[in-house]
Amino acid sequence: MQDTTHSRPANNMPTDHAVAMPVFVDGSHLVVQDLPMVSGWYQQILGLTPIEAGAKGETLGVAGRPLLTLTTEGNAARAPRNAPGLFHTAFLVPNRRELGHWLAHTAQHNIRLQGASDHLVSEAIYLADPEGNGIEVYRDRPRGEWTYQPDGTVAMSTLPLDLQALYDEAPKDHWDGLAEGTTIGHIHLQVSDIPQADGFFRDVLGLDLMARYPGASFFASGKYHHHVAANIWNSRGASKRQSNMTGLADYTIRFSDAQKLATALARLGELEIPVSKQGDVHSLVDPWGIGLKLAAS
Repeated sequence: MQDTTHSRPANNMPTDHAVAMPVFVDGSHLVVQDLPMVSGWYQQILGLTPIEAGAKGETLGVAGRPLLTLTTEGNAARAPRNAPGLFHTAFLVPNRRELGHWLAHTAQHNIRLQGASDHLVSEAIYLADPEGNGIEVYRDRPRGEWTYQPDGTVAMSTLPLDLQALYDEAPKDHWDGLAEGTTIGHIHLQVSDIPQADGFFRDVLGLDLMARYPGASFFASGKYHHHVAANIWNSRGASKRQSNMTGLADYTIRFSDAQKLATALARLGELEIPVSKQGDVHSLVDPWGIGLKLAAS
């Protein structure tokens, strides 16, 4: 089974892209109960393509870039809705045209969407996979259209997205998967405590606090709107995630700045959070029981 942290094509992205930042999210790993069914859904509906398969899992991605690993275990138990873990994995498409093209594909297949929002910095569509794992498919607005506050945070909101206009503008020709250049733009987590999340992502991992909503914080590097979000909307005060739960087993944060990675590892050591190392990948379990891999770019 391929480890997505070791096989990642060069970014080849615009300098202000989410994955061109000093720290960014580079992969998500879900544990599922019905691997063939869920994998088929991610291929046929979301538009990912297989990269590698093993006895217990598969790696899927776009244009050879690994994005999502799916594995299964015989004792995997469905995670309760309030458990810490995944709120959604957010797939960033290259532009509005590609977002509309994917929307037209979902309409043709009568896929149930959970929401659609204009966040000022982005336009986003929400849905869930067959086992309830949250997904966002979005496009960023150009950074010149973002508004930064005097304190360095970015103005975000949750306004209705005009899906009909997006659909009307979209190509209706054959759709053969997510476009080259699609990445994971961010990951949104359920945690049990926001001050604890601020302490971990900002003070330990060194990400900047870019925005706050009631019950949620948004963190990023390079003044991106967010690479990681954490909320307590379903999971306030919840106990740690159990290792045999379905959902988010782990995700990867990659550091193109070696000093930032070294500083984060030193802070983890000061807090006596166990970290194991294999090659250039440092693995740990966060305060909510979610696996996390830190890797050099």
